[in-house]
Amino acid sequence: MSRTWLKWMPAAVVPAVIAVGVLAVPLQAGAAVDLPDKTPQEVLQLAAGSTVDTFSGTLEQTSDLGLPEVPSSGDAAAGDLSDALDLLTGDHTVRVYQSGADQSRVQVQDTMSERNLIRNGTDLWVYDSADNTATHATLPADTDAAGETPGAGHTPAEVADKFLAEVTPSTDVSLAENTQVAGRDAYELVLTPNTDTTLVGSVSIAVDAETGLPLRVQVEATGATEPALSLAFTSLSLDTPSADLFTFSPPAGADVSEQALPAKGDAEHPEGDGSGATVIGTGWDAVVAVPAGADAQAMADLTASPLYTQVTDAVDGGRALSTTLVSVLITDDGRIFAGSVPVERLQAAAAQE
Repeated sequence: MSRTWLKWMPAAVVPAVIAVGVLAVPLQAGAAVDLPDKTPQEVLQLAAGSTVDTFSGTLEQTSDLGLPEVPSSGDAAAGDLSDALDLLTGDHTVRVYQSGADQSRVQVQDTMSERNLIRNGTDLWVYDSADNTATHATLPADTDAAGETPGAGHTPAEVADKFLAEVTPSTDVSLAENTQVAGRDAYELVLTPNTDTTLVGSVSIAVDAETGLPLRVQVEATGATEPALSLAFTSLSLDTPSADLFTFSPPAGADVSEQALPAKGDAEHPEGDGSGATVIGTGWDAVVAVPAGADAQAMADLTASPLYTQVTDAVDGGRALSTTLVSVLITDDGRIFAGSVPVERLQAAAAQE
């Protein structure tokens, strides 16, 4: 895993993002509106039946995970971790473009630079204008859905899908007041875990009343009154974006590298992501476990960073990153455990593996 990829998917954060189902993102307030009455089940069906896969829009990203602020550093490894944590903290403006299942572009707009993730068929590019670096990968031929793209999870629909998959008897489903997001009327679906073993207090999903497209996702930590994570459209168009947006050529002088990705079902990587990750348990308190040695270089870069000891705490068996919604445990023998659970739950999972 190259350092460019670490800026999007750091070794310690990837399983955390998988576990919580979100990449940190903002609260968009909207006025209540009148809509035809629906039951929670009908709104679930409305969201599940959405076929919108062509659109463009702007998202406002913010989060409050209780992570410490990290200083910038000239050290490459420290810079990678700092950049990764930056994506999970603070405020960000994100432009997204989607044209069908295999063309997408995500632009994270920073103060003086921009990060781009571009998919055009099987071509995948990551470009960072701050240091003029670009990484190219060829996606496996069986990657046929936008949600399978590495780094996906930048739209409310992608995030909502992960949470809606957790709607089981362990989830209470209700409706809050109708709302409006990006000028569109929406139902407010609320998912509340019926368990005290998760850090997630509730998840609110604004579902477009016309198309069923999720327009906003807000996640509150247990005991909190304000969202710890939120992702919402501030503008949205359902028109087809220009094809030019999905064509990318590295600028002159860019440092370009090639990234190999394993094919799904690869004999060496049966999980399809090359990490060998497994899931312990089900539902809201599930734990993602990544074996030692899954990416030795990425782990070495991570643990060598001076920031590693600043953002993690020493615990029995390793070091832990604790936030209001996600915990990550990196054991002394190099395994990674993550989930929307307390660190003690991760330690128990590590002891059983």
